Amino acid sequence: MRLHVADHPLIDHKLSVLRDETTPSAVFRQLVDELVTLLAYEATREVRTEEVSIQTPVAVAQCRRIADPRPIVVPILRAGLGMLEGMTRLLPTAEVGFLGMKRDEDTLEIETYANRLPDDLSGRQCFVVDPMLATGHTLIAAIEYLLAHGARDVTALCLIAAPEGLTTLEEAIGGRANVTIVTAHVDERLNDKAYIVPGLGDAGDRLYGIVD
Repeated sequence: MRLHVADHPLIDHKLSVLRDETTPSAVFRQLVDELVTLLAYEATREVRTEEVSIQTPVAVAQCRRIADPRPIVVPILRAGLGMLEGMTRLLPTAEVGFLGMKRDEDTLEIETYANRLPDDLSGRQCFVVDPMLATGHTLIAAIEYLLAHGARDVTALCLIAAPEGLTTLEEAIGGRANVTIVTAHVDERLNDKAYIVPGLGDAGDRLYGIVD
């Protein structure tokens, strides 16, 4: 597993506003979208391309474009939806699949309640988007699902990550696949409720409000 912490002044600035508890949902959503676009630029450095001949108004140019099979972007519902547009802005030809997962707040176990993905992901580059890598259990469950369906190249984009979650993820995935984590920051730790400290709170609630 590889970890890439994006280092850019704009990323630092936008993350500081996201962390602020007084930032309203509308601004929070906009900043998540902008931050994901910056992270997506880093995450797609190794997206596969193929050479093509393009007729310009002047001559034929040898160019490169994204190769088939097309990449697939997989937001983890519901908070991952807030990252989808920022990702597809840079990868407009990518397909989009969905995984609905939630954590039981008592047992911390992950249950999958919805999925909309191709049955065969062999040869596909998969980009998973989820704002928080806390315990790592949700991301592990998502990556395990992708691997079970043939994926071997998975990049996960997270706004922030906890060191405990990164360790758990690396232990769970091992060397079975090419897995990369791209994040804006690795925070200090998890608290006793498995929230990232200092974190930014519950990303889903801050994006969309509290739903009972």
